[in-house]
Amino acid sequence: MTIKDSLLMTMTNVVIERGRTQKNYWRDLWRFRELFYILAWRDVKVRYKQTVIGAAWSVIRPLLTTIIFTMVFSRVAKLGVPGDAPYAIMVFVGMLPWQFFATALSDSSNSLIGNSNLVSKVYFPRMIIPASSIIMGLVDFSISFFLLLVMFLFYQYVPDIKIFLLPFFVIMALAASFGIGLYVTALNVKYRDFRYIIPFIVQIGLYISPVGFSSSVVPERWRLLYSLNPMTGVIDGFRWCVLGQPLYWPGFAISCVIVVFFLWVGIAYFRKTERGFADNI
Repeated sequence: MTIKDSLLMTMTNVVIERGRTQKNYWRDLWRFRELFYILAWRDVKVRYKQTVIGAAWSVIRPLLTTIIFTMVFSRVAKLGVPGDAPYAIMVFVGMLPWQFFATALSDSSNSLIGNSNLVSKVYFPRMIIPASSIIMGLVDFSISFFLLLVMFLFYQYVPDIKIFLLPFFVIMALAASFGIGLYVTALNVKYRDFRYIIPFIVQIGLYISPVGFSSSVVPERWRLLYSLNPMTGVIDGFRWCVLGQPLYWPGFAISCVIVVFFLWVGIAYFRKTERGFADNI
């Protein structure tokens, strides 16, 4: 079934009346769920279409970054690892949520522009588009997670039992990327300069987030301030689950508050500007 067919089938039961889209917006999100599935599946197929090595890019990118960060921070900067985990595993565990966040943010921020033909022609809750684009980040995350299991075997490392709590922190990373992504994609419709700003923000964020090093190296007096970065709590949570590294709970609480704040702001701003997307896009 095509996107057009899905929209036509759903629209046959939509009653157009004044103010209806505002009153029943969240109900319409559920009614158009088939469109969400189709858009998500399309993005997955298009991402690696006509590529030589296909989904292996989901492994190569974080693996190469892990090797570079391990050499720079472990061999050159001489930074240590809390606990007994190999440095490469510590870096890769931090790379997993960051790669998911960066992919989801980049894809969602450009999703409305990339689907301008849908936005400008037919009614459906526009939030479906950035939401479906995040699925690609989850697919890459799942593929990369299998590489982490291979690294456990290679280094003969047994993860902490708290690894079963990992889905909570995956949801936290999802909320952070979705909230910020909604806000940025709404801005991107009106101000096209943001499509050039996002890659720069992602690149800078990779180095200021505790991906290549443990956040424990940050001086104590700066830990709370450093935790204003929402990905700090997410990455520390991943390492707490998988490696058993100590979690700085005050900083983690701040990161959780920041994630919820961005999610609320992103949804509120997206809903406020949504009615003008068709005119501006």
